[in-house]
Amino acid sequence: MRGTVRKISMPRRFLADLMHASIRVPFVSLRRTLNIRQLIEARAMMAQPPGFAAIFVKAFCLVAKDEPVLRTLYAKWPWPHFYELPRNVGAVAIARVEDGEDCVLPQKVTAPEELPLAQVDALIRHAKDAPVSEVPAFRKILFTTRLPLPLRRLIWLVGINFGRQHANYFGNVAVTSVAAYGAGELHALSPGPYILSYGVVGPDQSIDVVIRWDHRVTDAALIAKVLTRLEQVLNTEIAAELRSQRQQTEPKPVLAVAT
Repeated sequence: MRGTVRKISMPRRFLADLMHASIRVPFVSLRRTLNIRQLIEARAMMAQPPGFAAIFVKAFCLVAKDEPVLRTLYAKWPWPHFYELPRNVGAVAIARVEDGEDCVLPQKVTAPEELPLAQVDALIRHAKDAPVSEVPAFRKILFTTRLPLPLRRLIWLVGINFGRQHANYFGNVAVTSVAAYGAGELHALSPGPYILSYGVVGPDQSIDVVIRWDHRVTDAALIAKVLTRLEQVLNTEIAAELRSQRQQTEPKPVLAVAT
């Protein structure tokens, strides 16, 4: 059979490099259905609600603010050790179409727990809609991806094995989902240490959430507690911020003055 040889595009080459860097991470998964009724009610009252990617990356990082192990990654160089980040760095998977081809590129969000939810959402939407050349994270990725394979492999080795560089390039949590394309449970790969994916909101206002984590860093008992805390944060702190944002954007009533 004679097939057609096709060139690998830059976004697909990046994903090939990412999978190569992720293949040896010992991931374990935990899935749970979260009741997010209060969040859904608060979000439904907004004219332009933030996307769930922004909501989940901020909510996870709010939990991680009080759980140092969620900001901890496993580093191999110069010797095996744990490296704790002083603040969160999230990477949100952005689905795009470049040159007619579907692809995924990560948008870096530094300290989302310290940013207004609207600002986090704006960063993600900009990465979705703006040209690649206008998104700094994408420019850095594609610049590296254009390099020859041996040099790329060296850069990736440094990036994933030194704690500080891992934190700068990949952060501590990746957020991804296929909910925009229908229901499905996604078990993604990344250099770690944490990956959060979410599904479609059900008619009972619940949502399936999967957390994958590097088992060298922590165990399932903590992740079970994290999912419980995540549900609380979504229904309290995030829902409260949405209500506050709605009140700030609502036009104030004009009082009539009797004459």
